[in-house]
Amino acid sequence: MEREAALDRVEAIIDAVDEGPMPVPVREVWVYGDAALGLDPVDRLDVYVTKDLLMRSDDPDAAEAFERSHGVRGVGRSVSAEWAREHPELLRANDAGHAAPERCLAAQLLPDDEPVHLEVCNAPFDANVRQRLTAALDRGVREQVLDPRGVQLYAEGRRATETMAKLRGGELPFPTLSEALEMLGADEGEAEAVADAMSAARQRQEGATVRGDVV
Repeated sequence: MEREAALDRVEAIIDAVDEGPMPVPVREVWVYGDAALGLDPVDRLDVYVTKDLLMRSDDPDAAEAFERSHGVRGVGRSVSAEWAREHPELLRANDAGHAAPERCLAAQLLPDDEPVHLEVCNAPFDANVRQRLTAALDRGVREQVLDPRGVQLYAEGRRATETMAKLRGGELPFPTLSEALEMLGADEGEAEAVADAMSAARQRQEGATVRGDVV
């Protein structure tokens, strides 16, 4: 994507979150990776959203109704029943047939044909970056590390207008990926190996992709 088009897509995502409704409440929106670094063009646009968990049903009758009509369980529990009634065409389920918040968010926020990756988690970006690095190194799944070079553009209903202006102007300096990983505690050799694995994994992605995570 051309850089301006990528950042316009980020603005559109923030608009959608701000205007609502969403399948689950979204507290934060971050951009990380290529777009944060000021690259043009952007090979893939990486967006991170922090969501809240629905702790109780917002409509006790919705779950049964949507299971009958759409074959999807958990509406009103894992995703908002209000949202599902307004956007039934965007309702998505996981492999077990339960409403999947991250897939519903991706269906609402991302065009299928754009190279955009959406990360969805209940934890803030900076906390999840460390969690993912530790877990990935422990399990030897280097490609699952989250690029720590991120910029927060929306939080608790407020836009970071000045930060977006700096992002558009390419005014935000960041280290290389391996250097950023070293700052988080990875040794030099491991950091370089992780950076290579992440790059290879990204090159295998096509179109819009989404990953959900719960910490």
